[in-house]
Amino acid sequence: MSVYLDASVLVALFARDAFTERANAYLGNELPIIAVSDFAAAEFASAIARLVRMRVLARAEARAIFEDFEIWRLREADMLDILASDVTTAASFIRRLNLTLRTADAINIAMAQRIGATLATFDVKMSECARAIGVPVAAA
Repeated sequence: MSVYLDASVLVALFARDAFTERANAYLGNELPIIAVSDFAAAEFASAIARLVRMRVLARAEARAIFEDFEIWRLREADMLDILASDVTTAASFIRRLNLTLRTADAINIAMAQRIGATLATFDVKMSECARAIGVPVAAA
């Protein structure tokens, strides 16, 4: 089984938060093939930088998290590049008007759909929208 990790899961794996135990347990129990996109990696970096700005993390901690993430991503994950077609697909999801999708969430769902992966996220609204589109969602 291939699982596409969004930023909420990545943050939980590398910076202790309310979902860290669930993220570790899911990946430890399921042993999926992990897909991480360059887009999700950028969202992850943004979330870690925000924690620095909020003074939840020190700069040195953030740098260490970034380094750990890159090493892990190279060793453990299939790296996925965003394609123009992912943005086009995401726009089509948003234009349905019956979904409460933000652009970034729609792009992540489109990428998971493109590679036939299950989406792993802790975002409840994103999960609901993915299911409505027909993208399977991990019970993380």
